[in-house]
Amino acid sequence: QVHLVESGGGLVQAGGSLRLSCAASGRTFSIYRMGWFRQAPGKERELTAAVNWSGTNTYYADSVKGRFTISKDNAKDTVYLQMNSLKPEDTAVYYCAARRAAVGQYNDWGQGTQVTVSS
Repeated sequence: QVHLVESGGGLVQAGGSLRLSCAASGRTFSIYRMGWFRQAPGKERELTAAVNWSGTNTYYADSVKGRFTISKDNAKDTVYLQMNSLKPEDTAVYYCAARRAAVGQYNDWGQGTQVTVSS
């Protein structure tokens, strides 16, 4: 099993920046891909960004493309989500997740961190 712990959420004004961190431990050798999801009240959970465990092959949802950057520190087994030019519609609980295969569902999830963007 992989244990994931997110940090870095908070309250920020529109146009500001935050960096989320996701520290992975446990059977990290089994991870193929990491993703950052978010879920706003009354909305479905959506994948915002993803990266292979090797740090390559990134994906971004259209809603965050050009504003968010996903990266991985191989030495620390930590994945980051740098969020710039934040908008009120980015307000959500952000979760990191790990997938053990090239396709399919994400297997392990963090507890989530709240991001609130005020207008």
